[in-house]
Amino acid sequence: MGLPDTVSFNTLYGNLYDPSSPLADKDGFRKDYIDAGKELKVTNMRWPGGNYVMAYNWEDGIGPKSQRPVRVNMAWGGTDNNHVGTDEWVELNKSIGSDNVVCVNLGLGDIQNACHWLEYCNYPKGTYYSDLRIKYGHKEPYNIKIWDLGNEVDGAPWELGHKTAEDYVKTAREAAKAMKSIDPTIRFVASGSSYYESTGKWIDWNRKVLEGLGDKINYLSIHRYWEKSPDYYTYMGQSAMDFDEKIRITADEIQTAKTKKDFTNPIYVSVDEYGAFGSNFRSVLSVAQCLNSFVRHADVVKMANFTMFTSLLGSDREKGTYKTPLFYIFKSFSNNCLGNSVDTYVACDTFNTEKYKGIPYLDVTSVYSPETQTLYINVINRNKDKAITADILPTSGEMTGKAVAGIIDSQSLEAPFSFDKQSQYIPVTKEIKTNKNGLTYSFLPHSFTQIKVEIKK
Repeated sequence: MGLPDTVSFNTLYGNLYDPSSPLADKDGFRKDYIDAGKELKVTNMRWPGGNYVMAYNWEDGIGPKSQRPVRVNMAWGGTDNNHVGTDEWVELNKSIGSDNVVCVNLGLGDIQNACHWLEYCNYPKGTYYSDLRIKYGHKEPYNIKIWDLGNEVDGAPWELGHKTAEDYVKTAREAAKAMKSIDPTIRFVASGSSYYESTGKWIDWNRKVLEGLGDKINYLSIHRYWEKSPDYYTYMGQSAMDFDEKIRITADEIQTAKTKKDFTNPIYVSVDEYGAFGSNFRSVLSVAQCLNSFVRHADVVKMANFTMFTSLLGSDREKGTYKTPLFYIFKSFSNNCLGNSVDTYVACDTFNTEKYKGIPYLDVTSVYSPETQTLYINVINRNKDKAITADILPTSGEMTGKAVAGIIDSQSLEAPFSFDKQSQYIPVTKEIKTNKNGLTYSFLPHSFTQIKVEIKK
């Protein structure tokens, strides 16, 4: 997989979708990735997404594959044979057990095209596009509930058909009105910030979109990728503060717009593109911090989509796919953090970067499940070289019995993952003694630890 905005940046053809593979299912998707999605309990997948969608015509991706047109990939270069289209993507989500989130083309596309797509997907029968779906073998409507109104429409330097905030609001309002006339039950994600240039225009973009479109939407999307740096603490700390800041400021803007415009509908944040590039433990720790940010802001972040789905498995061309530390960290959150986010106070030593001061070495979130009375504590030790011993003290309830720590770490931050070392990537579990007043634990340097402990009220 290459860098974004290049033809080699491919998370679909040849890996997730590969009809020639012995692991392919009847629809051409690899069963190892489907099984991974099931194990990770993926709840929704956004498609098409990316810059690609701003020049995409969904009608190119329906009907017999042999009759689908090959188009120039106007976003990334190369060509696209359109063998993965709407029907195939819906089947993939059925196989995983996840919901569809569809992103319409409000770049070079138009509102009519978006309405036809919705009609194809959700209208029961008796119209041109609903009957076309039935003709192609899909009698029942797909009932896709969440629709993105464009992708990164503020991306002036790179997006095809980018718009000013004012023009985007006009187009998106009319699109929402028209699409609701076809299916009044659908929900919308507005295109929020993606272009974080130095003047801070991204803040103005979100404000204008929220004030002009807030009564029509349920989510505002933001996109953010982890910024690279050769310096370890800049990479770990500065990017973490930046990522958290983007969520926090957007949440404040939502509340401001709702108060100013008297909106009564809930509006949440959808971080529907995020991730870090690299296949080593340093990049894994950055994704863990993204997930911690989502837990920390669970009152407003209600949806997120990890861009590099296929990188949740490592891949060896000769030997196959395997589970890396990234897979296991993602699973720790997606399988276990399924309750209420708990405010967690952290007091520890800090470090500084050029932009941010006083960054805690420990990045901590907690999630409590009322059904099982279980607390999961997610801890990233950002200290590169030193273990940190911490007292963990409940302010409500008592810790009972033994706690269990699941530890994911690596001696090397830079070594690429490999198929032959996959047994080393499985989390190590360790029992911890507790008493009603809490527990004490030492967190390894540059590591992720998830502590599971029962809380008795």
